[in-house]
Amino acid sequence: MERPREKLLHKGAAALSDAELLAVLFGHGTRGQDVVSFSRNLLLQFGGLRGVLIQQSDALGKVKGMGLAKTAMLFAVREIGLRQLREKMIGQNFVRSPQAVTDYLTAALRDQKREIFKILLLDKGLRILGERDLFIGTIDEAAVHPREIVKAALEYHASSIVLVHNHPSGKVEPSREDYEITQKIKAACQTVSVRVLDHIIIGENQYFSFSERNSL
Repeated sequence: MERPREKLLHKGAAALSDAELLAVLFGHGTRGQDVVSFSRNLLLQFGGLRGVLIQQSDALGKVKGMGLAKTAMLFAVREIGLRQLREKMIGQNFVRSPQAVTDYLTAALRDQKREIFKILLLDKGLRILGERDLFIGTIDEAAVHPREIVKAALEYHASSIVLVHNHPSGKVEPSREDYEITQKIKAACQTVSVRVLDHIIIGENQYFSFSERNSL
C-alpha cells in the first residue's frame, strides 16, 4: 500500500482521502498510532475537515499528540486558503463576479464565533479595491460606527462600498438593528458621495443580500 505522500505524488492530491491529506501535512503520528489513524481520529472528533480547520488552539491542545507544530500547520493551511480566495476576489467586478465574493466571505466569516463587520471597497468601475474588518462584537451584536466606515472609504478613494457581517447563529434574516444601521451608514456615506451598493449577511452556507431583496 502506498504511503499518503507517495500516493499524492503518483496520483495527485484529489486521490487522497481527508485523513491522508492531513497525514501528508503532519508527517508523523503519535506513539502507538500511525499518522493516518491519528488524522482519521482527529476528523472523527471534530466532525470532518471543516470542523478540524476551524478549531482554536485551546481545543486542539486537548488532543493527545496534537502539539504546537501540528496546530501551527492547520492554522497556516486555513490562512493560505483564505488568502487564495481573497486574491481571487480583489480586482474583480463586484456585480459580474458574485461567486468569487461570496466564496471568500463565506470562508472568512461562516465559522466565526463573534460578529464581525467588514466592508468591501470598490472603485468607479465596481472593481474591488480591498476589504477591511472594522468592528468585532459579541456573539449577538457589533458596535458599528458610520464615521469609521466613511473614513475607510475615503482612505481607499472608494466610489462605493459593500457592507458585510456574519450572524454566528447561522441564520441570515436581518434584525431590526441591521436595517437601522444600514440606513445610518447610507446617510453618512452620501455626505461624501460614496454609495452603499449592498449589505450582505453571512450565515451557515447561506447569505442575505439587502440589494437582492430590495431592502436598501
